[in-house]
Amino acid sequence: MSAPPTPNPVRCHALLPCAGTGSRAGSAGPKQYQTVAGLPMVLHTLAAFNAVPRIEQTLLVVAPEDRFLTVDYPELLLERCGGATRAHSVFNGLGALKARGAADDDWVLVHDAARCLVTPAQIEALIDACWNDPVGGLLALKLPDTLKTEREGRVVATVDRADKWLAQTPQMFRLGLLLRALEVQAGHGFSGVTDEASAVEMAGHRPLLVPGSAQNFKVTYPEDFALAEAVLSSRA
Repeated sequence: MSAPPTPNPVRCHALLPCAGTGSRAGSAGPKQYQTVAGLPMVLHTLAAFNAVPRIEQTLLVVAPEDRFLTVDYPELLLERCGGATRAHSVFNGLGALKARGAADDDWVLVHDAARCLVTPAQIEALIDACWNDPVGGLLALKLPDTLKTEREGRVVATVDRADKWLAQTPQMFRLGLLLRALEVQAGHGFSGVTDEASAVEMAGHRPLLVPGSAQNFKVTYPEDFALAEAVLSSRA
């Protein structure tokens, strides 16, 4: 009688949605390609993931017409399947990972390309925290500031911040679980899906919160570029 087949080991993949236009950044083109500390911002992000041995592959999901990285960096793993929203790009990217051999039980770390200050240590900490978790989780930061609600430009209430966290990325979930969670929301245009954790929450799960770093911010506004430059220069 033959022995049962040996199950394939669980692997980690990284998925970087990179199809945004960066309209709030005030830059001439997509912000992920703006130069910060001598390199396009997305390459700093990729360098952090490339320094984590447990990451099997890192896939960038770019817009169908995007040729920026193709011209200058042909060795990168790209899929031109970016959608109209971040959630749509992630959904398409998960399908591309499956087509490349990723399994439903594999872990996927989804990360904002514009969070170029993430470190290999932070990525490793998330993997360690989530590896044996039944759901998965995300890097997040306890809210440090007083939070207000507003109406017509004036404060109407102060919100208790004791249980409030700022969601960051990477966000780490099983490929199959995340794909199914997003598939349910695809029929509604991914309405209300602001990150991977929100889709998983809508599916009835409670993602794990893993303490992140204030330096792992998303470059969003024009003044953020100078701060990212300062941080990266100080590390160099």
